[in-house]
Amino acid sequence: MTTPTTWLHYFETRVPLPAEPVEVAARLAASELFASYVVYESGGRWSYAGGARAELILDRTGARLRHTGRPDLVRPWSDRPLRLVSDLLDTVDIPAWRAYGWAAFELSYAKSGDLDHVGDGPLLHLVIPEVEVRLHDGHAQVRAADQVTLAVVLDTLATAPPVPGAAPQPLDVRNRGVGGYRESVARAVDEINRGELHKVILSRVVEVDDDIDLVATYLAGRRGNNPARSFLLRLGGEEAVGFSPEIVVKVSKDGEVVSQPLAGTRALTPDLLANETLRADLFGSAKEVYEHAISVKVGTDELEEVCENGSIGVPEFMAIRERGTVQHLASQVAGRLAPGKRAWDAFGAVFPAVTASGVPKSAAYTAIRRHEPEGRGLYSGAVLTVDADGEMDAALVLRSAYRKGGRTWLRAGAGIVGQSTPEREFEETCEKLDSVARYLVPTRPGTGIRRLPPSLDEAAV
Repeated sequence: MTTPTTWLHYFETRVPLPAEPVEVAARLAASELFASYVVYESGGRWSYAGGARAELILDRTGARLRHTGRPDLVRPWSDRPLRLVSDLLDTVDIPAWRAYGWAAFELSYAKSGDLDHVGDGPLLHLVIPEVEVRLHDGHAQVRAADQVTLAVVLDTLATAPPVPGAAPQPLDVRNRGVGGYRESVARAVDEINRGELHKVILSRVVEVDDDIDLVATYLAGRRGNNPARSFLLRLGGEEAVGFSPEIVVKVSKDGEVVSQPLAGTRALTPDLLANETLRADLFGSAKEVYEHAISVKVGTDELEEVCENGSIGVPEFMAIRERGTVQHLASQVAGRLAPGKRAWDAFGAVFPAVTASGVPKSAAYTAIRRHEPEGRGLYSGAVLTVDADGEMDAALVLRSAYRKGGRTWLRAGAGIVGQSTPEREFEETCEKLDSVARYLVPTRPGTGIRRLPPSLDEAAV
């Protein structure tokens, strides 16, 4: 193994923001400085990560870390794949690094070593960026691999124009795939009432026929939504823009763990009185309250696997969270990591979110594969950051638009329990889809492309 180098630091500076953080993050993405990037918002703070000084990919063959200045590190598949990820990240020799990336829903099948339902594509893709810009408190904290790149980024911050974009063109999501989805819900209800499982989230896909400007859609959608997290990414062939209603898990550097199950949904409208009526109906629905309660129970059980005895609690139970075009019942489940446990242990314990899979999870996976027409990929997986000091922040990938291989689509699901009706669950997917479908911005022709010379992102990793 090569002796670790100490020259892989960042050149760093701090400058005032020329515009609001979401606009600056979007300008950086639109500038095309890098072929790959991740924009991530957490707690009102935005980050832009461009390029890759190090890159980690997990697939069915194992985990590979590509790190500038060092030979690749490869670990063959094992029955603890997330341990491979954690161990490889421990070898990264970049001070105070932060990794950005995504995890596919199918990682849920493989996280204990089972590859029976896993394809050949990546299950997890992380990068430690060549350029990182953190936007908060009216300033941009800029870090770059070298001084030339730092100067280019600073120039882009100062001179990049506002992101151009046409007016959003809403997509009608209520006249697509009606019969097929309702039939799947009816079959799942029968399975639940036969005792095969308690709850399953079934989703439907809505194709987007027009070319969509994902950066402009991110700006329009973020201004029209109130997400728990938001993101915009182009990484490893995957592109997505999302306004996540909840986190999968958040882990602090001192070991505090929080998950946030949201289950139980009603529409959110411009009419305040109508919203109050819908909210009262939500609290009064035995079906919705049951769906929420069993999700919280699973959340507490999962944290018991990795948290200290007696540390787990539910600091918030059945509050209302308004997320774009819907309102949800929301709770928090919290605990403290047990000695010897780390952020990746917490992630493995709760992934995928129970609110996007079902109860019990193993039976829900089977139902999902049986009733959904295609694999999920990013949908109901996670977009996440993880830091050298042990912090992790993982957003649940919902309320998103996806693009891959020339195809663009939306996807949303509903929680199916024994009292579900196909008509109501279909309408719930429409209410959720509207959080994105209302803000789709068509691509403008003639967009210029501006890039740095070949870098780790395009050549050297």
